[in-house]
Order: sequence, then C-alpha cells, then structure tokens
Amino acid sequence: MSKNNDANRKKNKKQIDQKKRKIQNAEAERKTRLKQILEDFKAKKSDNQP
Repeated sequence: MSKNNDANRKKNKKQIDQKKRKIQNAEAERKTRLKQILEDFKAKKSDNQP
C-alpha cells in the first residue's frame, strides 16, 4: 500500500512541477514581449520627434 502512495505522490509532484514550470515560462515570455513593446514604443516616439 505504501508503494502505491509513493507512486501517487511522485506523480502528483511531477504534475505540480510541470504546472509551475509552465507558469514560469509564461511569465518570462510576457516580460520579454512587454520589453519588446516598450522598445518599439520608444523607437516610434523618438522617430516622431521634430
């Protein structure tokens, strides 16, 4: 019985770790996208300066 509990615990931990990794990757992607948008905005703003 304890063997089954260990297996379930490992499986659950693996799923939680995958979910955490997915969230971290999404946050990193959002940050890089936001940086790119800000750089593009600054470039457009400086191009429009007389």
